[in-house]
Amino acid sequence: MKSNRQNVICELIRRYEVETQDELVAKLEEMGFKVTQATVSRDIRELHLTKAAGKNGVVRYVLPGEETAQQSPVTARRFSRVLQEGFVSCSVAGNLLVIRTMTGMANAVAASLDSFHFPEAVGSIAGDDTIFIAIRNAQDGESLKNQIQDMVTN
Repeated sequence: MKSNRQNVICELIRRYEVETQDELVAKLEEMGFKVTQATVSRDIRELHLTKAAGKNGVVRYVLPGEETAQQSPVTARRFSRVLQEGFVSCSVAGNLLVIRTMTGMANAVAASLDSFHFPEAVGSIAGDDTIFIAIRNAQDGESLKNQIQDMVTN
């Protein structure tokens, strides 16, 4: 139960700009969890959640390691540049998005993509010139593919 709840908390944090514990309690209750603010507080500590400025400047909960990419516009521009320079192509294969990069650029491009915290992406693995991004379903794959291609061309 606790593990499932904490996984849902992580998903909610990725998907929404959750600003307060009370907001998190309300979202969990909408999903059928009966929780108290004290329980959510413990989960936040155990998950090592922190607060950082989101896309709209709203201070919200973030997962460990996500705060730096979201706080710095300079970092976001650098990641965008890495993506544009290393990207070759992408295609959807079932519940995977397969991205081809310049030789030796897959890890840098994967780090760039991870920094954008796309809600469609479950996780990524990078080799030398190929990245596999696990996605929730084929529809999310097409959406993510289009978003990435837009980022590369802009």
